[in-house]
Order: sequence, then C-alpha cells, then structure tokens
Amino acid sequence: MAEKKKGGLKELSPITIYKSLPKTNCKECGQDNCMPFATKIVNREVDLEACKPLLKPENAKHYALLKELLKPAVKEVTIGIGDKAKKIGGKLVMYRHEFTYKNPTALAIDVTDEMSESEVVSRVQKTENFSYEYIGNTLKLDLIAVRSTSEDSDKFKACVKKVFETTQLPLILVTLNPAIAEAGLMAAPKARPLIYAATTTNWKEMAELAIMYDAPLVASAPNDLSALISLAKTLQEYGVKDIVLDPGTFANEGLADTINNFTMLRRAATKGGEELAGLPLLGIPMVTWVNKGELADDLVKWRESYLASMMITRFADALILHGNDGWSLLPIVVLRQNIYTDPRKPVAVEPGLKVFGTPDENSPVMFTSNFALTYYTVASDIESSKTNAYLIVVDAEGAAIDSGVAGRKLTAEKIAEAIKTSGIENKVKHRKIISPGKASRISGEIEELSGWKVLVGPRDSSEIPKYIIDKWQP
Repeated sequence: MAEKKKGGLKELSPITIYKSLPKTNCKECGQDNCMPFATKIVNREVDLEACKPLLKPENAKHYALLKELLKPAVKEVTIGIGDKAKKIGGKLVMYRHEFTYKNPTALAIDVTDEMSESEVVSRVQKTENFSYEYIGNTLKLDLIAVRSTSEDSDKFKACVKKVFETTQLPLILVTLNPAIAEAGLMAAPKARPLIYAATTTNWKEMAELAIMYDAPLVASAPNDLSALISLAKTLQEYGVKDIVLDPGTFANEGLADTINNFTMLRRAATKGGEELAGLPLLGIPMVTWVNKGELADDLVKWRESYLASMMITRFADALILHGNDGWSLLPIVVLRQNIYTDPRKPVAVEPGLKVFGTPDENSPVMFTSNFALTYYTVASDIESSKTNAYLIVVDAEGAAIDSGVAGRKLTAEKIAEAIKTSGIENKVKHRKIISPGKASRISGEIEELSGWKVLVGPRDSSEIPKYIIDKWQP
C-alpha cells in the first residue's frame, strides 16, 4: 500500500504496519493483540521497540522495513550517553498543529576554558540545579557547552575534564581547531559530546574525530545554505553518522536571515523530503554577547532570551546560551514546554481526591476540573494559604471549568460520581461541597444527584482562603 503525505507526514495505515509485525499477539507491548499496537504505532503513541518479538534476529528484515517507513523527516541525534543523554531532532512535521513535536529543544549553558575553576564549577552546578515547576512538569536545562576561548589545548582539556567530573549533563565541545577538539575529546573519551564544528576548511580533521570517538558533529556554514548542505553531504559520505546543522545565528540586522535560514531548512526537510536538510538544527543565541559594547548585561540577557524564544518557534533543536539567570531563562523554558505539549490532548492531571494540609472531619471539601492549569492554580492557592482541605478533581477530559460546563465535559453527573467514588463521605461528617463560581449554574443538579449541599465559591481561586474564613461552616 502506497503511503501518502499530508503536510510532510507519511499517512500510514495500521494494516501496513500490521503486515510487518510478528503477529504473535503476545501482549508484551501492553496491547491485547498486534492490531491495536499497529494503530498506536501509526499515531506515534508507542515506540516500535515495544514489540519485543520484532527485535529478535529472525525479524531483523521486518524491523528495518518498519524503521524506514516510520523514519521522521528530521533525523534524531543523541548527545551524550546513559540516562542523561539528550535526543534532538526526530521531528515528523513542520508545524506542531500537524502532529505532536517530540524531543524538546535542548538548552545548553556555556563555560569557557579561560574562566577560573570555581567559576566553571559554579556555572555547571547552577545549570544542573535549574528547576521550575510548571503545571505539573519540572522544567530543566539539558547541556553544558565548553568553549575554547584560550586556543590552548591543555587549558581546554583541563576545563573539559573538570566539567565532565562535575556533571552528568551531556557536553558540547566548541572549537574550530581540530587539535583543541581532540584534546577535549581525550578528556571525556566516552562521553559522546556534540563536536562544534566542521567547516569547509577543517571538515576532514573534524570528521575523523567524530568517527574515532563515535560523536555527533556540527556542520557549520553561516548564512550559506548551499555550502551547508554540500558540507553535510561530504561529511555523510566520509562516514560521519550523526550530523547537526548550524546555518548561522545573527542578531540585530541579521535576525531576518537567521529566521529565514532555519525556516527554509525545516521546510525543505518536512515539505520537500530533502534528507540532507532533514538534520537537527543548532542555534547560538549567545551571539548577542558579541560586541555588546556598553550595553548593560541585563539588557543583553533579555535580548538573548527573546532571540532564543524566536529560534525555538522557528525550529531550533538545540541552543547555546550564555546568560544563566532564572529571570532570563524562565520565559524560554516555559515557551518550550508549551510548544512541545501534545496539541491533540488537553494537559490534564489524574482525577481523584487530593489532600491539603491535615484536614479533619470538619474541613472544607471543594471540587475542580482536571485541566492541569486549573488544578495547579487552585492547588497553589490552597497550599500557599496553608488551608487544611479536601479537593476532588473531576475528570472533565482536560477542560477548564467554564468551557467544561459549557461543553458538557464537566457535568453534574460526573461531579456526583466523583464525590461518590472519592471516599470523601468516610472522611468528613458534613455533606457540603464548595463549587467553583464558574460552575454555579449546575449547582442545583449536583445537589439533586449527590445529596450534598453545594456552596457556590469564588470565581477566582485566589479568593478561596478568604472565602473559607468568612463563609465556611461545617
């Protein structure tokens, strides 16, 4: 059966996948038989490797065929080894509304071999410890970029060694000098760092290092896409397995070229099917620090932040940054999280009974929907006020309160059932529940179906603490 393309994505039939599966119906993949597994493969909901019989030597031919059929428009490249390894690329489509993006843009913070050892360690630890909780997700940074600014092999080697000893985060080794790059690779011989970069003048020496150390390699030809594609082809033919493209990052007057080059490469890969363009893209927003003149550091950090944000939306698979303050990184990681969520599914949390503080039989009971942003906002307001309470999270299919009520996803029937199954009736002696103000219109139905008295609460969860103090009576 021939595959069609829709927006650059192969339209595969589950039958096409099923034909090449072992058809053992062994259930090791978690499905009842091979057909639903094939459907999930087509929807990219599971990995092909979940089929254990397919990985056996006798099925190698079918495995290779399926891998080719499922091959993404943008090749996936792994930086580093072990649990901390970071995968970049692997995109199936150009735009996220066409299909879910995978492998969120990897964010690297730089250190240089001219920094003191204490500064290097401090920056590495700050990068590794960066963490922000956002609607149930922990947002982190991913890589350390070690830059040779001294042009001294020994200094670079010592710096890479110190970074490698300090962190398990994957590395990017940044130098255009093959001798210095080799010194860095010798300091972390099995770390599989990303090597930056091969150019039209040093490509052979860099390619030999990438092959020798089995490391991914960046091909760099700033603002010259023809030269970049030609360089990638040369590296590929020479034997380099994993290549990342650097089309150049330019701030200020060159910003339009930056955005255009990244967009043209991704379009060529996803819409035009050009394999050499279908390689992960590296952006370097830290160029804003070059020739900064008398600009204050905070202004440069802000410019770097908005350049990074633009490049995430324009298909960058990895970025190298210099500013490492929380305020400048926060908009980048939040934007990345929002872009890399599944547009087909609302961000939802598990429904059920949540306990805050140490509630007793007289404590207030509330309900909300399982839309993640709603839940975490309500939970944060309850926690910050140190209110002892029960919160029933109702399965509204990921809808917010107002849209859930309007769209019949948050109904009186669901709320009554949630009250019944939560076990709350065994925890409190009263039968009163506080409803979000935006669900007030179904309060009567809830009372009829559940037997609980509904108290209409505030429309904004920030007012919950005051509402409890002023109006709660068990």
